Amino acid sequence: MLKFDFCLPTVGKVVPAGPEWFHEIKYDGYRLRLERAGDRVRLITKGGHDWTKRFPWIVESALKNRQKHFVIDGEAIIRGVDGYSDFNALHSGKHNAEVEMLAFDILAMDGDDLRDLPLSMRKTNLQRLLARRPEGIFVSDYEQGEIGPDLFRKACEFGFEGLVSKRSDRPYRGGRCPYWIKVKNRTHPAMSREF
Repeated sequence: MLKFDFCLPTVGKVVPAGPEWFHEIKYDGYRLRLERAGDRVRLITKGGHDWTKRFPWIVESALKNRQKHFVIDGEAIIRGVDGYSDFNALHSGKHNAEVEMLAFDILAMDGDDLRDLPLSMRKTNLQRLLARRPEGIFVSDYEQGEIGPDLFRKACEFGFEGLVSKRSDRPYRGGRCPYWIKVKNRTHPAMSREF
């Protein structure tokens, strides 16, 4: 059985703008790893807790996928009426049946460990896995290249938590990672929140 550790972004002050960077909006939720092995699904938090029973829609969606073995890295979120993530609704625990997974990386599929592949290839595999299953688990959008700083400004204008920029040509590694860079929106409520 493979062992997985979360890749953790390094906090940065400036959004990188080179062509090799992918930029993803940082949604306000709980980081989760989804592990499916046959008929068994587990949702594991960054702290190592098993939250499988907490978010039934994600589990149900994972079990509906034709692929029986995969590991996805993502964020558990609740979409508010505006379509953005609603952290207060998520944190309240009153809407657990509505929690979805925003998937941004795939670490293993069909018995293959994909972590040594570059991010660009992992993203392609993730798209393929989730292509016909948009309910409950959906793929995070991203932009590539020079647009990063402009995207960050827009993300802040719209009230998002910030941006995570990732090198498209790098493997997935557990622990603090220099080629995943998170730049935070200084006016977002998450800046003052501690758990």
